[in-house]
Amino acid sequence: MSTVSVIVSTYNKPDWLEKVLWGFNCQTYKDFELIVADDGSGEDTKALIEKYRNKVSYDIKHVWQEDDGFQKCRILNKGVQACSTEYIIMTDGDCIPREDFVQVHYINKEPGYFISGGYYMLPMNISNEITLEDIEKQNCFNIQWLKEKGIPKTFKNNKLTARGFISTLFNTFTPTNASWNGHNSSGWKKDIYNINGFDERMQYGGEDREFGERLFNYGVKSKQLRYSAVCVHLDHERGYRTPEAIAKNQVIRKEVKQNKSVWTYHGITK
Repeated sequence: MSTVSVIVSTYNKPDWLEKVLWGFNCQTYKDFELIVADDGSGEDTKALIEKYRNKVSYDIKHVWQEDDGFQKCRILNKGVQACSTEYIIMTDGDCIPREDFVQVHYINKEPGYFISGGYYMLPMNISNEITLEDIEKQNCFNIQWLKEKGIPKTFKNNKLTARGFISTLFNTFTPTNASWNGHNSSGWKKDIYNINGFDERMQYGGEDREFGERLFNYGVKSKQLRYSAVCVHLDHERGYRTPEAIAKNQVIRKEVKQNKSVWTYHGITK
């Protein structure tokens, strides 16, 4: 039986999902199951997952729902219910995990905490260019390889180069809050159930932060590992990001903050 569950959310991006699934096949820690939380993708995604069941070293569960617009929170709640282990890592179907991704999350897990990881954003040209071989050889995490493709020299490159003491130093002193990030976070299943999972009223933009805010209100603390738990984020369009969705989310988050809410009545248990 697996010791950790990984939930990967996706919607109609089989090309990106394939790279992510292959990234998880290259993990140093292999005792995990993977749940694809599919918010209504078509047959191409289903066919890809069926193909990969026989190609990868881990078990894949495909949790799917009808396409009803952006309903990521609903499918994530279904994904949580499909997990057979007590510890859950969550990421997205456009984030390729570095080979130590699962291991870093697993060895740093601690009761009473969730882990907040980081990502390194790639431009569209490099996102398209990355092959399965590049993932296997970890080229897409090699800063020299990326520089040859045109990546500029910035402080963010430390996310890929920092190891050991240096990554611990950056994790400790980064000014970024250790919030729950949908692309790279992990926590205990019991904590997720104790806040009733994700609020299914939430639309694109901030739905993960709202979830994390209720974890904080419940008393769960966060652990910053943005320079240790690393994935590269493939570029994509953001068609769901509308002023109406943002306004709706802001109202819900304001209520959570003011009322110090823990439980959502729009989560796993209705």
